[in-house]
Amino acid sequence: MGKNMLPMFLYFGVVPLLISFITLTITTNNFLITTILPLIIGGCIAGWIAARKLIKSDDQRGLTLMFILPLAYTAVIWAVFMLISGGFYGADSWLVYSILHIAMAPIFFITMLMGEGRLFLWAPLSYEVAFVVAVFLSLLMKRVRPTFKKKQVVTILTVFILAIGTGAAVQWQRSKTVLPSYGFEYGGGYSSTDLTPYDVTNPGNILPRLESPSTFTIKNPGEMPIVDGAEAAYPVYSAFANAVYENISKVDNVMDIVSFTNTIYSYERLLSGEVDIYFGAEPSKEQQEMAKRQGKELVMTPIGKEAFVFFVNPDNKVNSLDVSEIQSIYSGKIKNWSELGGKNERIIAFQRPKNSGSQTLLEKIMGDTSIMEPLKEDVPEGMGGIIEQVADYRNYDNSIGFSFRFFATGMRDNSNIKLLAIDGVEPTPENIASGKYPFTANLYAISLKDNTKTTIEPFLEWMKGPQGQEIIEKIGYIKN
Repeated sequence: MGKNMLPMFLYFGVVPLLISFITLTITTNNFLITTILPLIIGGCIAGWIAARKLIKSDDQRGLTLMFILPLAYTAVIWAVFMLISGGFYGADSWLVYSILHIAMAPIFFITMLMGEGRLFLWAPLSYEVAFVVAVFLSLLMKRVRPTFKKKQVVTILTVFILAIGTGAAVQWQRSKTVLPSYGFEYGGGYSSTDLTPYDVTNPGNILPRLESPSTFTIKNPGEMPIVDGAEAAYPVYSAFANAVYENISKVDNVMDIVSFTNTIYSYERLLSGEVDIYFGAEPSKEQQEMAKRQGKELVMTPIGKEAFVFFVNPDNKVNSLDVSEIQSIYSGKIKNWSELGGKNERIIAFQRPKNSGSQTLLEKIMGDTSIMEPLKEDVPEGMGGIIEQVADYRNYDNSIGFSFRFFATGMRDNSNIKLLAIDGVEPTPENIASGKYPFTANLYAISLKDNTKTTIEPFLEWMKGPQGQEIIEKIGYIKN
């Protein structure tokens, strides 16, 4: 056995390490293929050379056994770390896995940076499978019958199959609550929607214009309130700034004045004093408590109305839900559409991140009913590996999601969704304005009482006035 360690070290240590370094020099758009393909090719070449050595070896049985052992080794340690991490490739434990597969260290390093966790299994396995297949094909082509101890080979292959099955079972279980990543493509990773059409710096922006010159303007950039807010509110406050801030598109650092970092971060920026006015829905209980702990008093100015809507795929037979049914879906009590008059399919209920405006309203609807754990996704984090976050909505046939009406139907290209009626009442502008639709929410401009910037109060008054409400209506919200 000892004399066989040198070929093992060569074929499963030195060679894959060299191939790993070679893959780093290949640059294409598909990192997965450019990593796997050289390993397969290298495994085939190494296997062909090994087959020639195997024929001349005095210990064919021992060497044959040694050549298939790495397959079982890879499968077992992958299964072990899948169990340890729960299938989350962003867990720190995968660093230990990388040490145990040191020949693949260069690939695993890039894998952790790019968030391509699948390579923890597929990189070593592709090389090892290609190697074994090449060995046996070479022997068959030369009409050499390989000698091996059948019982040991069967044992190794059984271990391999059981280990792969165990890891796959962990992955399958995780797939019920964690989806493949879509990620946020826009706004520096903060936005799921392209906000460029609403940027004040975009000459071709689609922001609404007033019928007459603004009755309130701010000329000095230093006096312009810094605004930020929810994704769904961005068109509103960007249009406000475009109308009131004189020559805003030409102001230095304009994106620092009309900024976007989404609900959670922009609210924190409001409390820290980085932002003067935050635009969005009613803050969550946690956010309100955060303000109290910091001794901050919120000034909440309602500037428009909006409907909080639930939506499904148009092929879904369900057209209306009542409040108790929504509570049952999001508590996990109702799990199949057939219980609501739909198809016999599992309900995939999407949520939003904690403390986002829409998630806060869901919590309000749920009352004392506990909300089930949200669906999540593994998201590549650039130079930081993989993080786990609440999954963005996917329009599967059996999905249900929620948002604000304007965001769902106006900002996003979601023409292929169907808004549900609530208690038989559809979220039409008329039903929202009259209050007949049960889930009507206010859009707020929120500031801090102790903010001394003198332009904030008259700006808020302007928003509530005729011209501010004109913009609200033109954007697609319902005016007060």
